[in-house]
Amino acid sequence: MKRARHKQGSVVFNRRNKTWHYLWCKDGHRRSKLIGSLRDYPTKASAWRVAEAVRASVQQPVTKVLTLAELAKRYEAEKLPTRSNTARVYRAWLKNHILPYWGSRPVADVQPREAELWLKQLNLSPKSRSHVRHMLRTLVDFAMWSGILEVARNPVDLVRVRGASKRIKQPRSLKVEEFQRLAAQLHEPFRTMARVAVCLGLRVSELLALRWSDVDWLNQTIKIERRIVAQRVDEVKTAGSRRTMPLDTELLEVLKGWKQTTSFSAEDDWIFASPVQLGRLPYTDSGFWLELQRAAKVAGIEPLGTHSFRHTYRSWLDAVGTPIAVQQKMMRHADIRTTLNIYGDVVTDEMEQAHRKVVGLALNGPAN
Repeated sequence: MKRARHKQGSVVFNRRNKTWHYLWCKDGHRRSKLIGSLRDYPTKASAWRVAEAVRASVQQPVTKVLTLAELAKRYEAEKLPTRSNTARVYRAWLKNHILPYWGSRPVADVQPREAELWLKQLNLSPKSRSHVRHMLRTLVDFAMWSGILEVARNPVDLVRVRGASKRIKQPRSLKVEEFQRLAAQLHEPFRTMARVAVCLGLRVSELLALRWSDVDWLNQTIKIERRIVAQRVDEVKTAGSRRTMPLDTELLEVLKGWKQTTSFSAEDDWIFASPVQLGRLPYTDSGFWLELQRAAKVAGIEPLGTHSFRHTYRSWLDAVGTPIAVQQKMMRHADIRTTLNIYGDVVTDEMEQAHRKVVGLALNGPAN
């Protein structure tokens, strides 16, 4: 018998039977598997091509024990979401919370009890802890997907975060008179930014990503089709967020006034281009936020964030009697439950008026 040796195992030709065999050792014992006849595989090279597939099925690969840090690096290279803002948030959860505790430990060390106790001691809100839990669960899912762990139930599924759906701080909505006081104290272009945001319910990332080419002056519309996060242009949050919105004549005049004032009024310029960046980029969301804090303090209003304008928009839509289905479209929500359950609060005197009417019925009876 002639034997052709290879890195792992050997291909052997049996002259008596005119057949090829693959030989290897396992647990100190010699094993053999028939490949085929000489007629089927006239050369050793052709027999080896078949033997390679056999070798892959019978040889037990040496599995390296990966740590969470090594797994996270592979996850970032292969499966991290492409949306820049999502990727930035995922990296923050990993860097600030998961890797400091789990990074040096094997992937298989993630067990429900320890994970739940660890989450409880994090100095985060319940909702943020649920985000960290989701990130840890995603890593374990990735380990199973890539063959590092045996496919089974994810242990993080057994971990619970109490109060994850409850808000610790309620979203801030402005009354009409509060917004007027705030706008009076804002410097330009932040006053125009606030007016556009509250009149269209824009996210700050969408507001900053507006270009003059998005405005259709003749048809009085504006297109929302991109956002900018950390000065990086990206797609809008959801498919439903991409929409052409109507522009009232008065709001159109506000934009015209700013277009005549700004040094960056070309079609491809950002509407709120930053002079510091020579118009190459718009103002930052942090710059807008700092100006809001200053103006709010002068106006005697509690501190608010840039997203407060979107919550205010929903509240005002409700106050003027807008049907909920229309509100969903104007808020550009994919799910109407988001419009109903997350956004909106009664910030006008509607509750006082309703209370007064009920008291009037109880004490005075129906009005004649």
